[in-house]
Amino acid sequence: MAKRDYYEVLGVAKSAAADEIKKAYRKIALQYHPDRNPGNKEAEEKFKEAAEAYDVLSNADKKAQYDRFGHAGMSGNAGFGGGGQGGMRMEDIFSNFGDIFGDDMFGSFFGGGGGRQGGGGRRQGTRGSNLRVKLKLDYGEIANGANKKIKVKKHVACETCNGSGAKDKNAVQTCSGCGGSGQVRRVTNTFLGQMQTVTTCPTCNGEGTQITAKCPSCKGEGRQYGEETISLDIPAGVVEGMQLSMNGRGNAGERGGPPGDLLLLIEEEKHSELKRHELDVVYQLHLSFPEAVLGTNVEVPTIDGKAKIKIPAGTQSGKMFRLKGKGFPAFQSYEKGDELVEVNIWSPQTLSNEEKEILEKLMHSPNFVPGPNAQSSKEDRSFFDKIKDALGG
Repeated sequence: MAKRDYYEVLGVAKSAAADEIKKAYRKIALQYHPDRNPGNKEAEEKFKEAAEAYDVLSNADKKAQYDRFGHAGMSGNAGFGGGGQGGMRMEDIFSNFGDIFGDDMFGSFFGGGGGRQGGGGRRQGTRGSNLRVKLKLDYGEIANGANKKIKVKKHVACETCNGSGAKDKNAVQTCSGCGGSGQVRRVTNTFLGQMQTVTTCPTCNGEGTQITAKCPSCKGEGRQYGEETISLDIPAGVVEGMQLSMNGRGNAGERGGPPGDLLLLIEEEKHSELKRHELDVVYQLHLSFPEAVLGTNVEVPTIDGKAKIKIPAGTQSGKMFRLKGKGFPAFQSYEKGDELVEVNIWSPQTLSNEEKEILEKLMHSPNFVPGPNAQSSKEDRSFFDKIKDALGG
């Protein structure tokens, strides 16, 4: 089943402001919240769908990516084995967006509050931030896909304490404020009867434990600044400005908190001879006057190497030759572009006396006088018109 448009999911216009997007998501999330629809799989899917849409549209970078490429621009998440946004779990939703509901809403009426995090009320430490890295690819890597290894400087889990932030296992004790549940409950008498509220424990911030002696290496943070070598499988057909996401490979979280994501911004490394035009590549072929007149065989560069083409006699400057399938593949599609070879006739800037005499004799020869069709070939036509002609359009 095809994914619905994210703007359609939240019921907002493409020009909607951040506050409007947040308000729309909150309304839908409250409507389909699991606590209001226990055992209702359809409501659960709508709840997840809304969270997926909000995850993208509430993030300026992801929103720009989605506006430009649609769902194809988001599929880089799945491409790195993270399951994509469509694989978002309930824990992820409450961990990332739980604050949008507010403890007063689900704490008062459903006894949920912060208890969604971690499944039993307790939650791990603070989630790590996302890490954004620019990745430069050459034409061959873009056309064929590539495996790249990059070194990333970031926060990594402390090796001394394994990310706990404690000096040793004896330096961690159950929180005295919540008894290890990560939540505190309060019962209030109202004219409607007793109302129970559940909020995150302020003593341990919902973790359920307290550190009595901090790790000397990370000073209780559970992470240190270090370096990691990451292997990346880049899919074929990416384009300049596309952003791919590698789940869980960003900065480590504090005290065992989940890591952030690694965001890869694609940059194209310019080719020395070829120029990209959407899925096609263009090569400017320079021929001498005799080669254009008499015809010849030439070798031209391609994304993957070289190709030979036959130049027929009488080829005019501006003529386009097409090498089918020698361009770029479309991202996650079977479509593929072509290579377009544009002919340019090169005129010598210096001549010997003998060469001048030969050309002067030919200057007024009937075969060297432009014919009636020459004027139309000299008309000022755009480069894109020539491409259209070469592609048969």
